[in-house]
Amino acid sequence: MNNTQVIPYAQQWIDEDDVRAVAEVLHSPYIARGPKVEEFERELLRVVSAPFAIVVSSGTAGLHIACLAAGIGHGDEVITSPNTFVASANCIVYCGATPVFADIDPRTYNIDPLEVERKITERTRAVIPVHFAGQSCDMETIVAVVRAAEKRFGHKIWIIEDACHVLDSKYKGRQVGACEYGDMAVMSFHPVKHITSGEGGVVFAHDSSIAEKLRLLRGHGITRDPAKFSQQPGPWYQEQIDLGYNYFITDIQCALGISQLKKLSRFSKRRKEIVAQYNTAFHNLPHFEIPFESPDCESTFHLYIPQIDFSALGISRAKFFDELKGRGVGAQVHYIPVHLQPYYQKKFGYKKGDFPKAEAYYERCVSLPLYPKMADDDVKTVIQAVKEVIQQYSSP
Repeated sequence: MNNTQVIPYAQQWIDEDDVRAVAEVLHSPYIARGPKVEEFERELLRVVSAPFAIVVSSGTAGLHIACLAAGIGHGDEVITSPNTFVASANCIVYCGATPVFADIDPRTYNIDPLEVERKITERTRAVIPVHFAGQSCDMETIVAVVRAAEKRFGHKIWIIEDACHVLDSKYKGRQVGACEYGDMAVMSFHPVKHITSGEGGVVFAHDSSIAEKLRLLRGHGITRDPAKFSQQPGPWYQEQIDLGYNYFITDIQCALGISQLKKLSRFSKRRKEIVAQYNTAFHNLPHFEIPFESPDCESTFHLYIPQIDFSALGISRAKFFDELKGRGVGAQVHYIPVHLQPYYQKKFGYKKGDFPKAEAYYERCVSLPLYPKMADDDVKTVIQAVKEVIQQYSSP
């Protein structure tokens, strides 16, 4: 590594196969609305084994139309985690509903099913569990909580899995996102995720009628199915039968995604190798807690997030970041709890202290570099830098 470079916390890995795949589409008749879109959906279903896949322009777009397909609207409440990117809550607000946060399990960093149970009311129309950093939520317990609430209140409560961090991760031996526990599951193909299509996402669906609704919402609410037309004047005809959005993904992006999927097993293997090296190197460091992995899960870690007791070390997290950067290592924080964002405090009245477990996690979390393109020397650099800083400040 060049001394002027800093190892980033995450980075895509684009090779010549990816470039060729994109170039072929650029030379083809279709760069959008063409055959690569359905091909990408088929390849994703081969990996995740869900009944239906609808690819979209981003994970955020997927979360939005998933909420719309569930009929979420004004007066409804939707429960999600405060420990997530804002999109997990914004998709609720886009629909005019109220986001209700449930605190996290401090070991897994995922939403706590018992907190979900505490927050469910008659107004709850959906729960959005966020599978954080690569590890599945406790879906069996969440489903049990939701089913009991459905019986109590007499209406369906949708389960929409925010699975943007868990491509190729497993829960109880099965791929996360396959809709075995939820009605829909959403993934992201942003450049820092397990694979990338530049930008892009997918909604996996359990039910054919929901899949049809999602496809309609993806494309302005327009149908080209003659069976749904009010009239049939000619072959050019189409009808808008609902209010949808322009959430299409291009064939260019899908070609990149298809090419990246071919390398997923290799990418996943490398992520696990790096995590294993980190865990071995860091497990006895003072004031440093390596990430917990539930025995129910096999995580293909999207993020490597230890917790560090900065107070005990006697330094701020900002100082820790500076010390790492001086040694050629970048870091990040995932995430500022959503309820502490000014918009959510102003609009919904949330405040510091509302979700103490998520807030305690936030004060101690650091995302260290983790991505398949990391060379062994990069991994060693990260390990050495972290050890040096921890030992420097923990020494008497």
